[in-house]
Amino acid sequence: MTMPKATPVFPRAEYLRRLAAVKSEMERREVDVLVVTAPANITYLSGYTSKSGYVPQGLVVSLKDEEPTFLTRRMDGPAAIHQMFIDRSRVIGYPEALIANPDRDGYDAIIDFILEKEGRPKAVGVETKLLPALTVEKFRARVTGAKIVDCTNAVTWIRGVKSDLEIALMREAAAISDAGMLKAKEVIRPRVREADASAEIIATLVRGANGKPGTDLASFFLCATPRTSTCHIRWTEDVFQQGSQVNLEFSGVRHGYTSPLMRTMSIGKPSDHIRRLHEGEVAGLEAALVAAKTGSTCNDVAAAFNTTLKKHGFEKESRCGYAVGIDWTEPTASLKEGDMTVLKPNMTFHLMLGNWIGEDVGYVISETFRVTDAGGEPFTKLPRELFEIST
Repeated sequence: MTMPKATPVFPRAEYLRRLAAVKSEMERREVDVLVVTAPANITYLSGYTSKSGYVPQGLVVSLKDEEPTFLTRRMDGPAAIHQMFIDRSRVIGYPEALIANPDRDGYDAIIDFILEKEGRPKAVGVETKLLPALTVEKFRARVTGAKIVDCTNAVTWIRGVKSDLEIALMREAAAISDAGMLKAKEVIRPRVREADASAEIIATLVRGANGKPGTDLASFFLCATPRTSTCHIRWTEDVFQQGSQVNLEFSGVRHGYTSPLMRTMSIGKPSDHIRRLHEGEVAGLEAALVAAKTGSTCNDVAAAFNTTLKKHGFEKESRCGYAVGIDWTEPTASLKEGDMTVLKPNMTFHLMLGNWIGEDVGYVISETFRVTDAGGEPFTKLPRELFEIST
C-alpha cells in the first residue's frame, strides 16, 4: 500500500509562486542550485512540517527544474510524500548507514545527488550559518570547482511578506491563541497546580477554535510568582496562591504558522506598580501599531513605543518585537531602534512587549499583527487587559 498524499495546505500555484521568487533570488546571486536546510524554509517551499530536521536533510532547488527535490532519512520519506506538494519521485530517502556515521552522513547523499543531476554547477547556495563548519567544508571539498555561496537568510527574507493565504492561516492560529488565553483565565485559580492549568491550556491549543484544530505545539511559557521576572521557563510543580501573578506566552499553530500572544493575569488585585506598567505598555502598544504602516521602518515602530512608554515613567531594555510566521521567529527584521528595515504590506510581526525589571518584576503583553497602509492590524481579538481573576 502506497503512502497517500494529504490535501495540500496551499494550492500548487502558491508553492510555485514562492519557488519562483526564490529562483529569482538565486539568479541574482548567480547560484545554480540552492540547498535549503532550515526546517521553516523547507515548510515554506514544500508544505513539510514533520520533525525530522535533527538529522541531515535538504530541499534542493535547481534553476533547471520546476519542482525541488527533497533528500531525507529513509524512514522520514513517507512523511514527506504525504505532506509535500512535489511528486513522490522527488522524495529521496538516504540509507540508515549514513546515520551516526563519523565519515559519511546525509549531507554526502545531498552532495552525491547534486553531482549526479547537476554535473559541475558553477555555484551552490548553502545556508552556511545554520550548518556545522565541517559540513560547509564538506560542500567546498566535494563540489569541486563550484563556488559555495552563503544563502543563510535568502529564503527567510522572501518569507517575510506573506500572501493572503498565509495571512488567513495566521488568523486561524490567532483565534486558537485567543481561546488558549481565555482558557487560562478560566483555570488559573488559587490552589490549582501550574501543571494542571498548563495541561488545560495546552489541550485548548490542540483542540483549536472555530472548527480549526491546532496542528502542532509551539513554545509555551507560564511564569508565575515568584518567578515573574523570568521570561522563558515552563510551568513548575507549585500551586497558584492568592495574590499570584501569572505571565503567559504561547501560540496556536496552523500548519506551521503561528500568531504568538502574551498576557499578564493576577489572582486578586495587582500591585499599583504593575497596573501603572500595564497602562504605559498598552499606550506604547497602541502607538507602535499606529506607526507600523507601509513605508515606515522597524526603527519607527520601536521609537513610537519607547517614547510613549517613557512618558509613563518606564523603559524596556529588550527589543519590541520581531518578524514572525512559520515556527514562530523569523531571524530577519527586528522591531528595535536602529533597524531600518522598511515595512511592506503583509509583513507580520510579534509586537512583544514583555518587560522584565530586575529580579522581582515582570509583565507581559503582546499582539501579532500584519503591516497595512493604515498601520498594524492585530490578528488576535483578546482585550488588552491586565486580567484580574476574582476568587
